[in-house]
Amino acid sequence: MTAAAVYVDTSAVGRVLLGEPDAPAVLRDLGDFDRHIASRLLRVELRRVALREGLLDDADLLLGGIALIPLDDAVLGSAEVVRPTSVATLDAIHLATAVRLAAAGVLDTVMTYDIRLAAGAEDHGLRVLAPA
Repeated sequence: MTAAAVYVDTSAVGRVLLGEPDAPAVLRDLGDFDRHIASRLLRVELRRVALREGLLDDADLLLGGIALIPLDDAVLGSAEVVRPTSVATLDAIHLATAVRLAAAGVLDTVMTYDIRLAAGAEDHGLRVLAPA
């Protein structure tokens, strides 16, 4: 049985793009969810990595399977003040987006390898996955 949705950040999707050793585990665990969701920020971050590595087509293929939530004033305003303060600036946008989606009942899980983002997600009652 698959769960409804998972929020994915660049640290997880980037592993697949770059063919890192834990990429198969990321893909395996993504298969447990019906939908993969991220902030529109993921597109910028992933395509920047892909541009440096000559992998734009691969990035676009990966992005095709992820519902991207637009950046808007509400998300950006939340990111300005989201706790904990240890979460880095761009990750605060990911966290604010995930928290907003969780509050709407869309998801309850975040896939990330970023330690501070993971701690922030857990602080907001979200389950964290870092497949290995």
